Amino acid sequence: MPEITNGCMDMTNASSTYLSIAVGGVVGALISWLVFHLQKKSTNKQEENLQRLNELNESHDRILKLIQQFQKHQERMLDQILSMDKKIDSSIEKKKDVK
Repeated sequence: MPEITNGCMDMTNASSTYLSIAVGGVVGALISWLVFHLQKKSTNKQEENLQRLNELNESHDRILKLIQQFQKHQERMLDQILSMDKKIDSSIEKKKDVK
């Protein structure tokens, strides 16, 4: 490699090729690392989002079950109120009939 000597003014074709291959390898490695790093960040973010969606889905299911229980309780209360209303009405009717 004559380029190493002090008096060299020009680079040979072989040296130019080797230098291009080395620079290309470094640039390719940097680009590959950058793409890998970005994909890894994207994958981690997707995993976090999936985990959060699963937590929200579980929370949603719990809330739905609580709403169903509350609705059943409300229906029982309404049935009891209607039953009491009927009893009161029948009691009032009996008192009217007695007078």
